[in-house]
Amino acid sequence: MTYEPDDRPRCFWAGRDPLMIAYHDEEWGVPCRDDRELFARLTLDAFQAGLSWAIILRKRDAFRRAFDGFDPERIARYGPADVARLLTDPGIVRNRQKIEATIGNARAMLAIQAETGSFAEFLWSFVGGQPLRHPTGYTRETLPATSPESDALSRALRRRGFRFVGSTICYAFMQGSGLVDDHLTGCFRFVPRTATPAR
Repeated sequence: MTYEPDDRPRCFWAGRDPLMIAYHDEEWGVPCRDDRELFARLTLDAFQAGLSWAIILRKRDAFRRAFDGFDPERIARYGPADVARLLTDPGIVRNRQKIEATIGNARAMLAIQAETGSFAEFLWSFVGGQPLRHPTGYTRETLPATSPESDALSRALRRRGFRFVGSTICYAFMQGSGLVDDHLTGCFRFVPRTATPAR
């Protein structure tokens, strides 16, 4: 089904691409609390580093197929043959470091689950369990690339063995997964929350 863009005001980055507009309208900033889906989103944000998000969106289904639906238990068991398979898959971004990091990240994610019972609860603890919203919203010029929360999440993930989880990647992940809601002032999805402390 094709998403039909309309003339509602949106965040600048959605542009006029129907795929990006659908992502903006239906996914970005919507709270996600599913462990596997959060792992998938963190993985895709890592692969996006150095590329446009539109490229990753167009390859997302291929990534899901290639990485067994982002099942961390299966990915954690990947070996050299799987790495070789992924490096020949034209549907994904064929970057050895990122592929190997995904395997290690799956193992680290399972360790967090074993320790805390929930990868989602671990992640959401960095924002107090509820989406962070700026009271008056951001503009294109003031939208941050990192935050104290993304700094803290990045440090915590790296301590647990994750790779490709710098603060900028973590902040993009937090935006996309709804841990922070950064729809810009003027966007039809912007919801001011005066009760939320400014970051």
